[in-house]
Amino acid sequence: MKIAIAAIAENYALGKNNDLLWHLPIDFKRFKALTSGHHIIMGRKTFESFPKPLPHRTHVVISKTEKDHLEQVIFVKSLEEAFSKCPINEDIYIIGGGQIYKQALEFCDKLELTMVHHTFEDADTFFPTFDKTEWTLTFEEFHAADEKHQFAFTFKTFERKIAIENCDV
Repeated sequence: MKIAIAAIAENYALGKNNDLLWHLPIDFKRFKALTSGHHIIMGRKTFESFPKPLPHRTHVVISKTEKDHLEQVIFVKSLEEAFSKCPINEDIYIIGGGQIYKQALEFCDKLELTMVHHTFEDADTFFPTFDKTEWTLTFEEFHAADEKHQFAFTFKTFERKIAIENCDV
């Protein structure tokens, strides 16, 4: 299953200057729990935003330039090549950035979104808008702002609806 995972603001903002616009420890914990043990696909800028590769994950990085070989990191030149480097029968997580999400959204079966209840006007990277009628909301969990979380947020899981057309039952 191909899964896009992202934390996005109400205006679909993802970040600015290759960094997140918020710090949500519970969201980081959820991201780690969901993606650990899986292949994660990202663009070069997203990969370079990490101080080091994330543990317990195989990184598939889309980049136009060749990079040095790193353990647990596979560099590829396209989204299609990225998918080909991932196991067929396992969950694959697309983790950003904005252009990678835009390319990958049509291939995704599921969206794991953290909806941050705030609008960031100065953002420079955005998650693509998507037609919610093509998706079913299967999970929703609200978290209020608190001493560790400046903004309220909601975890939402969307699964793509499968259209059954011309099917004789």
